[in-house]
Amino acid sequence: MTSPSRQLGRRLAIALSVSTLALGAAACSQDEPDSTPVSQESEATDPQAGESTSPSEPATETTTEPADSTEPEDTVTVPLYFVGETPQGPKLFREFRAVPSDNPLAEATALVTAGDTLDPDYRTLWPQVEISDVQATDGVLLVQIAGDGFTERPDGMSKRDARLAIQQLVYTLQGVQQERVPVQFDRPDTSARLFGLSTESPYANAPALEVSSMVNITSPEQGSAVDGDTLAANGVASSFEATVPWEIRQDGTVVLEGFATAEGWMEKLYPWETDIDVSALAPGDYTFVALTSDPSDGEGGGPHEDTKDFTLN
Repeated sequence: MTSPSRQLGRRLAIALSVSTLALGAAACSQDEPDSTPVSQESEATDPQAGESTSPSEPATETTTEPADSTEPEDTVTVPLYFVGETPQGPKLFREFRAVPSDNPLAEATALVTAGDTLDPDYRTLWPQVEISDVQATDGVLLVQIAGDGFTERPDGMSKRDARLAIQQLVYTLQGVQQERVPVQFDRPDTSARLFGLSTESPYANAPALEVSSMVNITSPEQGSAVDGDTLAANGVASSFEATVPWEIRQDGTVVLEGFATAEGWMEKLYPWETDIDVSALAPGDYTFVALTSDPSDGEGGGPHEDTKDFTLN
């Protein structure tokens, strides 16, 4: 891919289980997802607990970078967080991307703020904010914002969206840095506000179940080509009894379905993976869909889902 600088660029009783899901849905439907300043939270929590954000994360965590990803020697693969729709409103979804290794924080920021997504279902909540520099310094990730624009929310941005926009960049920068450190927004010579929110204190990441989709596909990647008789699929989820249903669709019709089992299902997102026999499918264009299991039969708004288009050769 062309860098932005070059473009511009995872079993309780049923009653308890349903109750837990209801609580999770309630948390996910909060009007204002928390963009918790560090002054109100002693330390940043794991952005997506139970799975790593890059190939060189600590060995105690599970790497879920796309298995077939390759990158030139002068690039590094990093997680970027964008926004997509769920039954509880906009939430964060993750894409892995290769960026130049000389300044991955700035390169990742440019992709996020520009809304440079692979998946057309994703978008950014950032308007055209000029970010002049991003660096790790003095125990924080420092984001330098040039000019005095967007001290208040622009037209059409709700307070909820403003908080989620902050989390979009917080999650991305912590993922790139491979460290849960606070993010400080700095605006020299102007009001210490961004989108109407105070930037006097650094921001920690909010708990994943508050701001993230309950299911996210890492592989297959959007627009990828699949050779052979096996589709290797993986991602993260928080789904009832750790069951992650999946479907392969063609022209809107389900042609293959099954489920994967995640490593857990409560309190955080857990890795899931499965190998799917696609030998009975003809070559062509398909969509892989991962969902959350929904014991309420839609009463809670329906399952979360993520989709990726791919070509079977």
